[in-house]
Amino acid sequence: MDLLRHLRLFVTVADELHFSRAAERLGMAQPPLSQAIRRLERELGAELFDRSQRGVRLSAAGAVLLDEAHELLAREQRLRTLAHRAADGGLGTLRTGVPPDTTAAVLSALLASCAHHAPGLSVDLQEVTTEEQVRLLSSGGLDVGLVHHPVDTTELRLGPEISLDLGVVLPRTSPLARLPEVALGELSGHDLVLFPRAHAPGWYDRILDVCRAEGFVPGRVRHASNPEFLLALVTAGHGVAFDQGPVARKEPRVAWRPLAGRPLTLRISGAWPSGRGAHPAARRFAEIAADVLARDHTATPWRDGVPRPPDDSPRPWSVVYG
Repeated sequence: MDLLRHLRLFVTVADELHFSRAAERLGMAQPPLSQAIRRLERELGAELFDRSQRGVRLSAAGAVLLDEAHELLAREQRLRTLAHRAADGGLGTLRTGVPPDTTAAVLSALLASCAHHAPGLSVDLQEVTTEEQVRLLSSGGLDVGLVHHPVDTTELRLGPEISLDLGVVLPRTSPLARLPEVALGELSGHDLVLFPRAHAPGWYDRILDVCRAEGFVPGRVRHASNPEFLLALVTAGHGVAFDQGPVARKEPRVAWRPLAGRPLTLRISGAWPSGRGAHPAARRFAEIAADVLARDHTATPWRDGVPRPPDDSPRPWSVVYG
């Protein structure tokens, strides 16, 4: 017997205390409804209604069952709602990889936007390089990630791609800091501070290829995983670095200038496993991340490639919330 269906029929009859009106409300004939209630009574071993010429009323057993039936049916509805939200990605935990150089402003905005769109979803952020993200996404260790292109995404699905033009971070005392923009060839003779190649091999190689093509062959390539260490190396005169702008704003002893011709464009997108086992919230996270990254980029003081005057002072970080 479909107990929940029979309980719904029982509740309707209990509300109407009239079999004909209850049948009309349910959109069914009265005989099948009466038969269903009789079957429920036999199943439970108790009469639920006192039937007489004067009408129908709840028995003592029926009155007790009515409260329990309401609670059980409400729980069933909650169960269906929870299952639907979970299937849509609104509940549970989303294991998410983000690049190590992701700024605090972007992380804050990303978490705030996720909380707004899916308050029941727990986002487990993990700082993971692009290379490691691809491995974890393929092995099931991550549900979704933000990867730097170019990267092998043969077994992955990709969300919207965001392109961010990179500028150069220089010591503030450098003569190049007085220019409105800097050509890559003008960096000739400088060392270059880059993230380790293992973080994102495709993007690392692309940067060096573009530099060589534009006439900038670094005297030495130094590696910095941590943005603070990168700034320290630039400040100490151990090289220049490439950045979108926000990292340089943390350090008044460095300057950020756009690159002439915008030769270096960082491409980022959300990625998640292909196939039926993908987390239902992965695609939505990728879309939210793309929106956050795009708005964070356009909110920088150097938007549209227009730098501050050479003698500018650092401004507070701006946090963009979703």
